[in-house]
Amino acid sequence: MDHTHSPAEPVEAHHEHHEHEGHAGHGDHSAHDPAVFRRKFWLSLILTIPTLVFSMGLQDILGLSGPRFPGSQYIPAVFGIAIFLYGGLVFLKGAVTELRSKQPGMMTLISLAIVVALGYSIAVTLGLPGMDFWWELATLITIMLLGHWIEMSAVMGAQDALGELAKLLPDEADLVHGDHVMPVAVSSLTVGDHVLVRPGASIPVDGEVVDGASDVNESLLTGESAAVDKKTGSAVIAGSVNGSGALTIRVTKTGGETALAGIMKLVADAQSSKSTAQLLADRAAALLFYVALGAAIVTLVVWLFIRPDDPAFVLERVVSVLVIACPHALGLAIPLVSQISTALGARNGILVKNRLALEEARGISVVLFDKTGTLTTGRQGVIGEVDDEVLALAAAVESKSEHAIARAIVEAAKERKLKVPRSKGFSSLAGRGVTATVGDRELTVASRRVVTERGLELPSELVNETREVAAGGATVVYLIEGSSILGMIALADTIRPESAEAVALLKKRGVRVAMLTGDSHEVGDWVAGKLGIDEVFAEVLPGQKSEVVAKLQADGSKVAMVGDGVNDAPALATADVGIAIGAGTDVAIESAGIVLASSDPRGVAETLTLSRATWRKELQNLFWATGYNAVGIPLAAGVLFGAGILLPPALAAVFMSVSTIVVAANAQLLRLLRLR
Repeated sequence: MDHTHSPAEPVEAHHEHHEHEGHAGHGDHSAHDPAVFRRKFWLSLILTIPTLVFSMGLQDILGLSGPRFPGSQYIPAVFGIAIFLYGGLVFLKGAVTELRSKQPGMMTLISLAIVVALGYSIAVTLGLPGMDFWWELATLITIMLLGHWIEMSAVMGAQDALGELAKLLPDEADLVHGDHVMPVAVSSLTVGDHVLVRPGASIPVDGEVVDGASDVNESLLTGESAAVDKKTGSAVIAGSVNGSGALTIRVTKTGGETALAGIMKLVADAQSSKSTAQLLADRAAALLFYVALGAAIVTLVVWLFIRPDDPAFVLERVVSVLVIACPHALGLAIPLVSQISTALGARNGILVKNRLALEEARGISVVLFDKTGTLTTGRQGVIGEVDDEVLALAAAVESKSEHAIARAIVEAAKERKLKVPRSKGFSSLAGRGVTATVGDRELTVASRRVVTERGLELPSELVNETREVAAGGATVVYLIEGSSILGMIALADTIRPESAEAVALLKKRGVRVAMLTGDSHEVGDWVAGKLGIDEVFAEVLPGQKSEVVAKLQADGSKVAMVGDGVNDAPALATADVGIAIGAGTDVAIESAGIVLASSDPRGVAETLTLSRATWRKELQNLFWATGYNAVGIPLAAGVLFGAGILLPPALAAVFMSVSTIVVAANAQLLRLLRLR
């Protein structure tokens, strides 16, 4: 038995390579577990307490007289250096990484601040006139560690969506081996194996039901809340949850080939891709390093000129500027929102392959649906009113046929829970219909051609009805007994029950809805009329679909093309946003920026809702992060010193961390979004 990759591997690979790329200026610290920063924070906090208690500089500022004994003046230095080496080195390592990649940012700024504070404090401790910064160095590093702990916890919380998907997969499966069942590792399954899935168990692989019937919950993969009935021949998806029946499944896909692995890859790729807003934040964060460095130099020069006799005060201003300029909030503003939005989308069956596509969706003015398989099921179904007896007899005649029309009639009778009598003597009429004996009656289900060949006359009540449904592009068959026509059955590509609501939701948003189809104008107009669509492009060949998209774009409209991804690839690629729908078991559609895991077209409106909400959060976070720095840097430099307003380095670090918390909390509010 060949060994395949474990289905969990995409998650592991994701954690290995995905390092919060959009987080400009963060170096490689995003790869850290939040637990690392938690441990460093708490120990640094413990070490900070004696640093504060024995700091003579802090005692002088507060007008207090703390505990003093021979050698106590060196306690702050000992603990300060320990905090620098234990809690501060992570920032220095990040700075080295940033400088090596020629992308100086937040880590470099933090490192500048703590190195300057350390160097000056050592000099003062060794005899340089002035006030040491040991207590400020300790509190600065401790507060920075707290900010990073909060940030990493928030980021990892967003990435945990992948872990939650991975948890859907069981570690073991019950392999059917001959006449007995034995537990095996899921990673050891190969295509063609038969697996028993017991009631309530998770389905371990993609496969096809070969025995049994049950209802399966696929909501965490497709976003559809209703359980899906499964029977022999039905496809099942790894990670979905079996209902009350036992299923025997033939494995068709394992490991990285499963739909769940594909979904996880899409989420990971989307979280590592960059949007326009992220690129803007990246440039702003990179620019902020040079702004902060320039502001620090100007602050140094100006205060040396104003207060040349107080180097401690001058250095304190420089450190404060460097601390408050750390682009922590700016670096977190966009990546966290993007990761939460892609995770939220995945939980609702909206798989974002590219963040740019999600961002563009907010400005969509026209949604162009491909008809077949998107607004319709792509399968023949009975439409209109049909007498129960006529349908039951027709189903009896067609029960042994494999034709699409026969399956549609039999399925319609099952849905109505009609009692279908047995038939015998089944025979086909070479592309025109079928005949069989039901009881003692010889019945035929056939097309209009057979009616004409036999010289039969349609009852008056069927003439107008036939003409009306035929005008809508429906296929019409008749139930015939001898020389009598007992009834008529109309069949057509059935409209999805959710399609009308999907169109209404988009129109409510002020979005134009258009439809294209390769079918006739009559068929296209009929479907459009049922759904309330005004713009119809009919008799469009697959190669011409992209031309329709370009035509709609000609007036400056932003167009979203929605198709099944089979022959719609050129149109999906041409559109401003390509949305592939109904890809529950085939999520790797290269031409679409967004994939809807379910077949529900209402997901298009949900995508627009998610896009607009994501954009709002990104703008809010950018406004807060940049506004904070625009106000904070001048205050830290001391422009309001004359008014009695001055920010010491530790307080600057507090404000910096508060800005990070606000941005993170604002991003978390996106989790409350209801897409429908």
